[in-house]
Amino acid sequence: MIYLVEDDNSIRELVCYTLTGSGLETKGFAKPSDFWAALDECLPSLILLDIMLPEEDGLSILKKLRQSPGLKKVPVMMLTAKGSEYDKVVGLDLGADDYVPKPFGMMELMARVKALLRRAENSPQKGGEAEYRIGELYVCPSKHIVKVGGKSVSLTLKEFEMLCLLLESRDIVLTRDQLLNKVWGYAFDGENRTVDVHVRTLRNKLKPCDVIETVRGIGYKISGGEK
Repeated sequence: MIYLVEDDNSIRELVCYTLTGSGLETKGFAKPSDFWAALDECLPSLILLDIMLPEEDGLSILKKLRQSPGLKKVPVMMLTAKGSEYDKVVGLDLGADDYVPKPFGMMELMARVKALLRRAENSPQKGGEAEYRIGELYVCPSKHIVKVGGKSVSLTLKEFEMLCLLLESRDIVLTRDQLLNKVWGYAFDGENRTVDVHVRTLRNKLKPCDVIETVRGIGYKISGGEK
């Protein structure tokens, strides 16, 4: 899945139509708020991002993406009418993987999108980046891969971030407060059931590989496995 954030209707529709027609499923968003909402439902394999947007600009979005544990490795290509060297340098410094100024040809865009997807898929893992195997569960955080029994599992962004956090902290009990702070960015107030609800849905999706343990009165942990 490719996500495109572009407020120009004609450009958005043309890019989505062209990429989808070539076999690359693409979903477009006119507003950043809709894009952020969609991220919690499905992790894209590539993000095409305009700079000049309503609500917040593309550089601000890019900065947030690169600060998010679950999204910082997703390739981002900037699409913008701004052609100044300054904007290009800022975008690349913030972590953009490619930069295509408008107006652009659709054949060129498609070729660069496919090249970026290939580069992301074939990029070797850097030292210290982990793969986790616990029974039938396989998780590769850097490539956003989750499999149970060899079959891919689709997780929301928060489910993915929670699973990765528990795997990184194997054999250590994480409290609900810690999980909320690291995954959602706010503190536990004693009544919030957000963590419990997400753990329940995560367990259902990982069946029959139930690796998450409940430590009564404290929180959750994952034990054992290989790294």
